[in-house]
Amino acid sequence: MTRIVDTGRSVLRQALERVGRGWSRMQERRPLSSDLLESDDAYLVVFDAPGVSGEDVDVTFLDRTVEVRLDRFRDFYDGFDVVFPGRGLTLSGTAELPADADVTPHGANATLTRNGTLRVEIPKDGAAESVDVIEEGEGGEESETDDDA
Repeated sequence: MTRIVDTGRSVLRQALERVGRGWSRMQERRPLSSDLLESDDAYLVVFDAPGVSGEDVDVTFLDRTVEVRLDRFRDFYDGFDVVFPGRGLTLSGTAELPADADVTPHGANATLTRNGTLRVEIPKDGAAESVDVIEEGEGGEESETDDDA
């Protein structure tokens, strides 16, 4: 009887792992949610960026398109095994600025908040090649990392 129960648990665990990996891959294929906002002097693109840190964010700007790639990792917990690996580890998204947007990435910056929001601000009428990623630290202070466009 014990052997049948153990076999049943093993089959269930394998099924959950397969379903979880499939769900994870679906998340990785679905683009990140984003909002596009405009002010008199800049565009602001806001992405959901759950579970990442500044060094795991890649922001590029090309032909009025903001592209974001996030690599995140699973924490390991002593005494626990992953049964349902349902979170995607590599997430990406894009946001297109309007066709009449006159911008370049000079002076652009990306801020990753502690609550998992990535804000990419692109000034109007700029002229350079990189986007800086700033990660909010404890108490709201910011630390900066360079990220090539």
